[in-house]
Amino acid sequence: MNILITGGASGLGRSITERFAQEQTNKVYFTFKNSLTNAIEITKNFSNSEGIKCDFTNASDLAALCKKISEIDLDVLINNAYNLTPFANFQKNQSDTFLQSFKKNILPVIDITQAAINVFRAKKSGSIITILTSYLLNVPPSGSAVYVADKAYIEQLTKVWASENIRYNIRSNSVSPSFMQTPMTADTDERIIEQMQNEHPLKRLLNP
Repeated sequence: MNILITGGASGLGRSITERFAQEQTNKVYFTFKNSLTNAIEITKNFSNSEGIKCDFTNASDLAALCKKISEIDLDVLINNAYNLTPFANFQKNQSDTFLQSFKKNILPVIDITQAAINVFRAKKSGSIITILTSYLLNVPPSGSAVYVADKAYIEQLTKVWASENIRYNIRSNSVSPSFMQTPMTADTDERIIEQMQNEHPLKRLLNP
């Protein structure tokens, strides 16, 4: 299979990339922004992997990625990348904070998924897997307004992708690992971490 994982060089994304790359019959593409060292290490360890540097806030990078999707006969898209906005109380967030996060995290997912669906429809098969955190959507911790709003929006899109594309044999599912201890979340306020640990069924946060 030809698989693309966005944000696939660090944290959960890296774990997903390396797991798929263990199967030599897979060709695994992954995007990264700042994790160049990780990307080099992954491609060194797995000859069937290829890193694609892409800043989702850069229109040229995003356009190049969408073009590449049309060229690699993609079978599986995994939407994993997310640019985390520091957690802050809802009242302390300006409306522009929500807008900028939407531009960084929602619009790129839309563009990438549309490019993938075009390929999938042409071949009448394909899978879209989107990483969510439904546990946080159901029990949002203090300060997570921007994050859970973004994820709730994407969660509904995953359902639309499924219903609109079932006749093309395209599947759309989401995976919800809950909030995880990764480099992306390393700067989260300790009080928020403690709150999430107390509310989590396992009384601890997960790691990849």
